[in-house]
Amino acid sequence: MGTPLWGTPQAWYVALITFVVVFALANFGKGTLKLGSVFFGMIVGMIVSIPFGMIDFSSVATAQVFALPKLMPYALEFDPEVCITLAAVFPMVAIQVIGDVSAACLGSIDRMPTERELSGAIVSQGLTSMVGGLLGGLPTSALGQNVGIICSNKVVNKWVFVIIAAVFAIAGLFPQLSAVLSAIPQPVIGGATVGVFGTITMNGVRMFTREGLTQRTTIVGTSVVFGLGIWMTSGCLAGEGMPTLVSTVIGSNAVTPTAIMAIVLNLILPQTPVVAQHIDAAKDAAVDLVLPESKK
Repeated sequence: MGTPLWGTPQAWYVALITFVVVFALANFGKGTLKLGSVFFGMIVGMIVSIPFGMIDFSSVATAQVFALPKLMPYALEFDPEVCITLAAVFPMVAIQVIGDVSAACLGSIDRMPTERELSGAIVSQGLTSMVGGLLGGLPTSALGQNVGIICSNKVVNKWVFVIIAAVFAIAGLFPQLSAVLSAIPQPVIGGATVGVFGTITMNGVRMFTREGLTQRTTIVGTSVVFGLGIWMTSGCLAGEGMPTLVSTVIGSNAVTPTAIMAIVLNLILPQTPVVAQHIDAAKDAAVDLVLPESKK
């Protein structure tokens, strides 16, 4: 977005070819081709984008070969508004982590995560944000695209993720490698991740329908519409008299208002477990079969 090729036929041509390759390999490929559908699709997309001049490695030549991160590059300063904002945002980030880990487990190994797995993910995310802050980085949040890739290839071996983390760490120490990764054209990335987002969506639907559809299912739809509506309506929380904190915390993303609405609705709507409904229905059916109409 914002590039000269944005919205051009060339960009769509590259994106669609990338999408077709990823989709075909993911659904009709076998073995390595199926597991690496996103990777191989991006390789094809980059090759196709070369004649259109979309790949620019000029930043690689100007980047440093090796660079160590600086410890606390910014002066330590306590801003009450920023502290309150982060205190309000981080619980929402934790909720996002819970959702992403749940979707990854359900989509890859067909079960929900344990409390230990969830707590480990939340603690890891918090530690990563703390270490990143000391090195001048911003607080992090879980990346939903990765959930889609995990659900697509079913690879959950922890050593795979250790290797991936090592690659990113090396990329941070060697700016030229980071520049190479940054040179991947946006149409290639977009075409490769369309299927990933589709997988994420369907895993979300699977999560909230696995116990059946009840009145409480409206919590999901209402919360999503509420969050997306605020996020996509620019300035709806930035009018005159509206506190800056509200606009920063709630209006800057879709996750926060969605999570707040879901929590509120979950507390308001009555608990109607589907299992209990099925048991009551079974009891009523048994009574109808055993007792005559006159004795009910």
